[in-house]
Amino acid sequence: MLSQITSVLFEGFEAKKMEIEVHVARGLSLVVIVGLPGAAVKESRDRVKSALLNQGFEFPQKKITINLAPAHSKKEGPLYDLPIAMGILAASGQIPLDSTKGWAFLGELSLDGRLRPIRGALLAASKLKDEGVQYLVIPKENGHEASMAEGIQIYPVLELKEIVSHLNQERPMKPLPFNPKILSASSPTAPDFGEVFGQEATKRAMTIGAAGGHNMLMVGPPGAGKTMLARCMPSILPPLTLHEMIEVTSIYSIAGHLSEDQGLITQRPFRSPHHTTSEIGLIGGGTFPKPGEISLAHLGILFLDELPEFPRKTIEVLRQPLEEGLIRIGRAHGSAVFPARILFLGAMNPCPCGYFGDGSRKCRCSPQSIQRYLSRISGPLLDRIDIQIQVKAVSFEKIIEKQGKSTTSQEMKKHVLEARAVQKERFQKEAYSLNSEMDGAGIDRYCSLSKDALKILKQRARHSPLSGRSYHKILKVARTIADLEEASQIQSHHLGEALYLRDLETFF
Repeated sequence: MLSQITSVLFEGFEAKKMEIEVHVARGLSLVVIVGLPGAAVKESRDRVKSALLNQGFEFPQKKITINLAPAHSKKEGPLYDLPIAMGILAASGQIPLDSTKGWAFLGELSLDGRLRPIRGALLAASKLKDEGVQYLVIPKENGHEASMAEGIQIYPVLELKEIVSHLNQERPMKPLPFNPKILSASSPTAPDFGEVFGQEATKRAMTIGAAGGHNMLMVGPPGAGKTMLARCMPSILPPLTLHEMIEVTSIYSIAGHLSEDQGLITQRPFRSPHHTTSEIGLIGGGTFPKPGEISLAHLGILFLDELPEFPRKTIEVLRQPLEEGLIRIGRAHGSAVFPARILFLGAMNPCPCGYFGDGSRKCRCSPQSIQRYLSRISGPLLDRIDIQIQVKAVSFEKIIEKQGKSTTSQEMKKHVLEARAVQKERFQKEAYSLNSEMDGAGIDRYCSLSKDALKILKQRARHSPLSGRSYHKILKVARTIADLEEASQIQSHHLGEALYLRDLETFF
C-alpha cells in the first residue's frame, strides 16, 4: 500500500510544503529512503522502528520505500521522524489511509515514542496554513509557539500513540486555540534618552536615523556616551505590528532561542555581539544553516561597538544585508536565505588610544597608527552608512549638575512616528516603506530639491567628489529631515543638515 503524508521542508527562512510517500510491499525486510536525505534523516529508520515497537505498534517486515519529495532539495534534521512513522502506519493499515488528508506532521521521535521539540514550528504553521493544510501535529513543547499562527488547528502531542488514537477515533484530542496574545513578559526595556545629558546633537541625528531607517556610525572618545546612546535607540522606534512579531519570533524559533512557554517577541530586537564574534556567528551558517546576529536583529538594531576591533573580513559581510536587507548563505545543494532588514549602529574611537581630536586629553598615537586603525573600516562599507557623526565628550560638570535640557525618548519617538506616518502615506504603492529603502527611481520621484538646495549640493560635489551611493544616501537623509518638518520639498537647510551628518567622510 502507498500513503502520502504532508510535512515541511526548511531552506533558510523559507518553509515549503513537502510530501513524504511511503510504500510497503512484499519483499526482503528493508527500509530505503530516497529523495536526497541527509545523515540525520537516514538515521530516522532506526528511531522510527524503535518508537513504533515501543508504542505497541507493528513494524512491517516487508520492503519499505520512503520518498521525500521534492527530490532535488536536501532534507536535513530529525524533524521527519513523525511524518515517516505516520506514513508507515497508514501504508501498513494501522490507521485509515485517508485519515491523514488535510493533516501535516512535524517532530523528532525518541526511541520510546515520545516527541522531542523542533525548531521553526511557528514558521511551519504559518506556511502550511497558506498551503491549505487544516491540521498540524507537532511536539507538545512547540504547542504555544505554533498556536500563534492563525487559520490552522494545532495538535500538540506528547507521544506517538496520542495522535494515532485520535485518527482512529478512539480517544479524540482538542486542538489548541489560536492565541496571538501569548506575549513575552521578559523583554527588557530600553533606557530613556532623557538619562543622557549634553548630547542633543547626537540625539537629533538618532531621531533622523530612526525616522527614516538610516544606518549610523558614531565616532568619539571613550566615555562620550556612544554605547549608552545606542542602547537608548530601541525606545524611539515604532512598535512591531503583529505580522512583524510573528516574523521575528519565527527567526528566533529557527535559531533555537525560544523557550517552551515563551510567546511572541513584542519588542524590536537589539543585538550587540562581541568583537570576537566569528563570521558565521555574525551572518549565520553551519551544517544546518542557522540565523546569525544579523538576522536575529531583523526589524531591529544591530549594534557593533568598537567597530575596528572586529576582524575586517567579518564586518565586510555587512555590505550585502545593508544594501539588500537579506543574507545569502551558500551551500553545496543551493543557498539559504535569511531576512536582515536591520538598523545598523556602529561605534568606534577615533584612534587606538581614543583621544585623537579631543581637546581635553592628548592623543598618544602616531599618525601611522591612526591611519592603520581607521583603515580597518573599508570605504565601500562606509559608503553604505547613511549617517556618520562625531560624538564629543561631555564635561564632568554637565553630567553631575545635569545642565541644560535633555530630550526624552517620548519626545523623540513622537517625531519619529510622525515622520514614519508621512512615509507610509507616500509609499503606499511602493514595495518599500522607508526613505532609506528608496531605489533610484524612488529618489528621482520623491526627492525634489529646491533651487537653493541644488546649488548647495553642486558646490559640495565640486569641493569633495561624491560617489553615486553617497549622493543617494544624502538625498535620502535630507528627505527624512524634510519629513520631520512635514515639508513636501527638500529645502537648503534640510540638505545642509544631511551633508553635516556625513562629516566623517573627510575624517577617514
